[in-house]
Amino acid sequence: MKNFKYILMVVVLLASLVFAQPSLADRPEYSKNPDYITLTQQVNILKMAEKTQTQLEGYTPEQIDQKINELELQKYAFESGIDWGQCTNQTGKTLAIYGPEPNIDDDEYSEGAALYFLGNGQTTKDRWNCKGVYLANDSTALTLGRDKQGQELAGGFVLKVPNGTNLVLKTNPDTGVIEFNQAGTKILKSGEVNWFIPNVSQNIIDARAINAPTKKA
Repeated sequence: MKNFKYILMVVVLLASLVFAQPSLADRPEYSKNPDYITLTQQVNILKMAEKTQTQLEGYTPEQIDQKINELELQKYAFESGIDWGQCTNQTGKTLAIYGPEPNIDDDEYSEGAALYFLGNGQTTKDRWNCKGVYLANDSTALTLGRDKQGQELAGGFVLKVPNGTNLVLKTNPDTGVIEFNQAGTKILKSGEVNWFIPNVSQNIIDARAINAPTKKA
């Protein structure tokens, strides 16, 4: 009887290791990710407006359809397992960017972010989540839409990088303005997100040591 109990305990222990460990290693389901939930809500609102032919402020019917397609592509990135964004710096200067917190495991979702610094000509490495880019308070940015017309914005804010997106920032050689493609990019200011958003000039950022993980050339 003692031998039987011992064997039974060993079998139970082995079974728990076989079945429980993979579940611990699983990444969080994308359906529980707040960004995915928000995307789904936005798509549903736009689809309802399109179906009922309801006019939304700031949108033409064609723009509603285009926005749905853009958001659906972002949703697809989540559903395909691409739970990270990427940043490319072509500004000629150092960029302050946001990435995973150092004390957060890779498979753990967090709404927080830590500040890193990305050198000119560098792209953050694959599977490392570049969550946003801080634009210095003395810089000017230009949002570029599909028609290449844009809006100039004074710096001191963060560009949120959607999952599955490579946000490329460039400096216009004629105007010195930082340009970026606006598609799917949300602008965040201090108090709108639980990230540390500084209020510093580009000179301060340029003086920081480069420490963002990057793709090898």
